[in-house]
Amino acid sequence: MANIPMVSIVGKSDAGKTTFMEKLIKELKARNIKVCTIKHDVHGFDIDQPGKDTWRHSQAGADTVVISSPQKMAMITKVREELSLDQIAEIVSDDTDIIITEGYKRANKPKIEISRSERGTELLCTPDELIGLVSDIPWSIGVPVFQLDDAPGVADLLQDKFKLRS
Repeated sequence: MANIPMVSIVGKSDAGKTTFMEKLIKELKARNIKVCTIKHDVHGFDIDQPGKDTWRHSQAGADTVVISSPQKMAMITKVREELSLDQIAEIVSDDTDIIITEGYKRANKPKIEISRSERGTELLCTPDELIGLVSDIPWSIGVPVFQLDDAPGVADLLQDKFKLRS
């Protein structure tokens, strides 16, 4: 498998991570960059709807359930323990230019922190963990700082750092 660049978007709860990621994904897609996202959910999740066929397959004991249509495919696999980002990346299609994660603040991956003043003035990450900071506070910590709506600036940073084609 090709070594797909990966960056984690991190920040405190309700800092605007998902909102910023939506803008960033749209910006990268406009540049013809193929994006894979991985969302970390510490609480667990369930995308199967009770009573639906895939749910019934899972309830019957299937370890992996795949649902496929002409437009998309999803796979649900039971795991014994949480997979690492690298293990998940091994499963991701090679037809990806960059993997952007939401969360995974403790993973050893380059990070961009989202920090809004109304959520506090302390950062989760140290400057050496960050490749960028998106904030409404004028930080001076030795990494590029972008405004909360500057997805094009962050896309430029990612293209330069990871040599992404457009």
